[in-house]
Amino acid sequence: MDEMVLRAQRFINSVYGSVPGINKVAEDGITGWSTMYALTRCLQHQLGITTLSDNFGPTTMSTLTAQWPSINRGTGAPANLVRIIQSGLYCKGYDGGEIDGIYNDRVSAGVSKLKADAGVGGLFAGDAMVPKLFKALLTMDAYVPVSGGAGDVRGVQQWLNGRYAHRPNFFIIPCDGHFSRDVQKALLKALQYEFGTPEAQVDGVFGPMTQAGLRANEVAVGSAGVFVQLFTGAMIFNRRNGVAFSSSFGSELQTQVRDFQSFVKLATTGRGDYQTWASLVVSHGDTTRRGTACDCVTEITTARAQALKAAGYAIVGRYLTNVPNTSLNKKIQPGELAVISGGGLRVFPIYQTYGGSVTYFNPAQGAADALAALDAARGYGFKRGTRIYFAVDFDALDSDVTSNIIPHFRAIKTRFGQYASEYQIGIYGPRNVCSRVAREGLTTASFVSDMSSGFSGNLGFPMPEDWAFDQISTITVGSGDGRIEIDNNIASGRDSGQNTFDAVSGGPKLDVAFDAANRGALIADLAAYLEGIGYPERPWQLSNADTVDRLLNHDGLFTGLARAFRIRKALLQAPAFFETRMSGPDDALAEAAVTNWYTYKIAYEAWEEAGKVGPEPTIPIPVQEDSSTGIGQIRAGSAISARNYCARQGITEEAILDDSDWHVMWDVWKKLKNDNEYNISTIPLLHFWGAADIGVARPGLADSDDLTRRVIARYNGTGTEADQYGVEVLGIYRVFEKYNAPARNLS
Repeated sequence: MDEMVLRAQRFINSVYGSVPGINKVAEDGITGWSTMYALTRCLQHQLGITTLSDNFGPTTMSTLTAQWPSINRGTGAPANLVRIIQSGLYCKGYDGGEIDGIYNDRVSAGVSKLKADAGVGGLFAGDAMVPKLFKALLTMDAYVPVSGGAGDVRGVQQWLNGRYAHRPNFFIIPCDGHFSRDVQKALLKALQYEFGTPEAQVDGVFGPMTQAGLRANEVAVGSAGVFVQLFTGAMIFNRRNGVAFSSSFGSELQTQVRDFQSFVKLATTGRGDYQTWASLVVSHGDTTRRGTACDCVTEITTARAQALKAAGYAIVGRYLTNVPNTSLNKKIQPGELAVISGGGLRVFPIYQTYGGSVTYFNPAQGAADALAALDAARGYGFKRGTRIYFAVDFDALDSDVTSNIIPHFRAIKTRFGQYASEYQIGIYGPRNVCSRVAREGLTTASFVSDMSSGFSGNLGFPMPEDWAFDQISTITVGSGDGRIEIDNNIASGRDSGQNTFDAVSGGPKLDVAFDAANRGALIADLAAYLEGIGYPERPWQLSNADTVDRLLNHDGLFTGLARAFRIRKALLQAPAFFETRMSGPDDALAEAAVTNWYTYKIAYEAWEEAGKVGPEPTIPIPVQEDSSTGIGQIRAGSAISARNYCARQGITEEAILDDSDWHVMWDVWKKLKNDNEYNISTIPLLHFWGAADIGVARPGLADSDDLTRRVIARYNGTGTEADQYGVEVLGIYRVFEKYNAPARNLS
């Protein structure tokens, strides 16, 4: 909380709070848009404007210019007008005096500092507040580096302001060290001014006149002047490391240009030619470029494959699924993959149902999308290593990426790991979305929707470093039966797609989600069975209903694991239900003893590392190194053995765990205890390891009761007690199958 910002807010509320159209602001001492908007409305009211707005637009600018083209200590400006300036200065982080309406030395210094930071000290000399600066004052734009802002970017921002801010259609841009929407538009306006574009047509849009101007103003070794400055500024904005802002085009810049051209797959001329200019100043670059990749919602027939091949295309992006409850049939059709590969083309898969608004993206949807994409990709026979591109097809703000999109993709990655996915995760979306999700380590390549050049996530953001495909235009190729509309994509070579596919067999149907309408009947059947074998409900144990509900809370995971590993869901549900239902006080005591042991181990290790200073930690009572824990009552040692076995067999791609390291044992035990998803995802791995241990076939979709019983028994160990466990839990397996089998057969 800033005391002077609080005073500014109190000024707004006390002086203007009763003015219609000026809402009171929160007096919290925190600068935000609500305070800046209120100050804008206060200014408009002070100028006599009757229709108040949050926007400092043309009317505000023209009225302010007419009434107060310059405000300082000698102009006799009204006290409240000066107080608005003082308040704005504090909200911007500058000294504004005492918010007393006096334009004193402190206000003068604050205004001068703001001018210098914005790069307009030479353009608007002196200490006077001028209309262009007033507009900048009442925004949330920063004029000092913020949150990792780059000094070279800031230098170009200041230069742009200092050269063009006096022009009617150019307004002071941020000098925060970040390339952004406003900065990109300012760069285009600067180019338009240098082309000699009439003021009324200067709009910061990459239109025909701007394109013509770029074609007429190529730069190369030996070039000098403002176009080289603008070119190097554009290179800096695109985060081309080592580029210096300069008015001279030398050999070092030529090398850097070639690097950029190679990165975005342009001809490596080393010149600032039209296509290079275009790629620097607008996301889609030169839309007349023909790529070697494309994507489409239309089935690739033999004729269309021939047309695409003849047009120079080698890779086609096609959709894994349709959007539920819509008529558009965009998914890969039966036999289409054979047609694509037979036509000399390769294919990469895209997963998109909706994905057109921020509300779609959340962890639950990400988990569901992971399973749907895996099912579809496996159903088409896509081979191990194929990358599936999950779509973010809307104008996502940076805040949307933080709040929704990253958690969504984190859930996809988690599910891919739990389902032992053989596929890689890609992303389709605007530049900022792709880059931020990649930086989180959630994707391995980006399919960039650069065609949407007006998207917030494309304006002012450089091309993602991991880009595989760059979507730049929609075109039509072919004629007659071969005619097809496609999105034209540039390919980086990072993803060459697939042209061979695994054989896909029919076989038994996979399990599906549990029908919640059967919850009551399932509980009743389980209760009757357990009572029949001598396990009625007891006060110190969970009830049958609570146990079922605990499992149903994770039904998506149980279903996904069963489908991913091609086993019956009941084989996972049955031991999880029995172990959870039968847990009691003894299990809690064992867990406490394990916690005691590792608490001691940690303390002893710290004591040793400290040079054995002070009393030696004592071993608490009771202690034990391992115990069954969590929803599936799994021991850490068993989990490590199972996970290592599956990794070595290629069932999963996890790293081998060191079973001799107590730190690993403790970490796995904690995850088994506290993370239900980790615990549940260990159950199928235990079954695979256990089956191998007793020399029976790996569990599948059509196992005999005897095989199922023996696998379940091994979950509990070996010997007579384990055999009895197998018999009892097989009965629970049959109860779950009573409801699972009809559901999957109807799917």
